[in-house]
Order: sequence, then C-alpha cells, then structure tokens
Amino acid sequence: MTTCATAEEALAFVRQHGVVLASARGTAPRLTEAIVGEDIKGSWWAHPRSSHIYSILEAVTDSDQVLVCRLIGGKITLVHRRLWPSLVRLAKRFTPEQLAQVRDKHTPSGRHVSRIVPFPQWGPCRRFRASDCYRRAAGSCYISCLGAAPEAVVNCLPIFQPVELREQ
Repeated sequence: MTTCATAEEALAFVRQHGVVLASARGTAPRLTEAIVGEDIKGSWWAHPRSSHIYSILEAVTDSDQVLVCRLIGGKITLVHRRLWPSLVRLAKRFTPEQLAQVRDKHTPSGRHVSRIVPFPQWGPCRRFRASDCYRRAAGSCYISCLGAAPEAVVNCLPIFQPVELREQ
C-alpha cells in the first residue's frame, strides 16, 4: 500500500487517482489509509498517527488543486482539478449536494464550521478556457462510474487519461 508521508505526496496521490474519499469506505481509494500506509479499522481519529493524518488532510483539502465535495455516497470526496472539466460536463447527472464545495474551518474557539459553496459558484469554468471544460469523454466515463457498483469503477480506471488545464 502507498504511504503518503507528506502533504505533497498526498496531493500526488489525489492527482494520480483523480477522485478519492477522505476517510469513508466506498468506491474510491481512501486518503487516510494512504497517509498511514495501512488499513484503518474504525475511526482514523483513534489511530496512533491521527495528528499526522489530520495535518496532511488539512493541507490537501486547503489546496487549490482539490475540490472537496460529497460526490460519492454523501461522503467527503476529494476531486483533483484534472477531473474538473469532466465533472462540469457531467454536472446534470449529479445532485446539487454532490457537486457543492465543502469548506471546513475551525474557529479560534475550536468550534467546527462547514461552509457550502453551491455548484457552479465554485466555478472551475470561470478559471479555465471553456474548451477545456467540455471535452475528455474518457474522464466522463470515469466520473459517471463513481455512482455505480465498485466493480464498474475499477473497470473505468484504466481508460482515464489526465487532463491538463490551461489558465486563461
């Protein structure tokens, strides 16, 4: 199993896989397990390296390379920006809740606050050329399979080709 000892390695893991779950079990790899390099039984908060997991998760979710949403099963999902054009192309196949950006912050008092930014207000197409947002059929197949059975997702993985976005 891959071990992501740094935030940079964890971000590379998200880029490589395109879509990962933060910690929940589902149809995509789990970043928390990649961080520690082993299966995590129960909550990662109880893991001996929970502080390390937290700091890397926080760095990755704060990255402008990652969309944090609830794409898979209502669970926190990380989507690398190379898949944003395909995600935009398939937006009508998802519920607004699945595509909404989730931003978690901790107040100075330690309280946890979630801010939801609806799609398309987090707007990847505002930052990139429109032509980049409406191509890549292979990426579309990959994303559309995420709501299917786990076997279907695995069948889609080999056909995906990375998308390089060009800033306007």
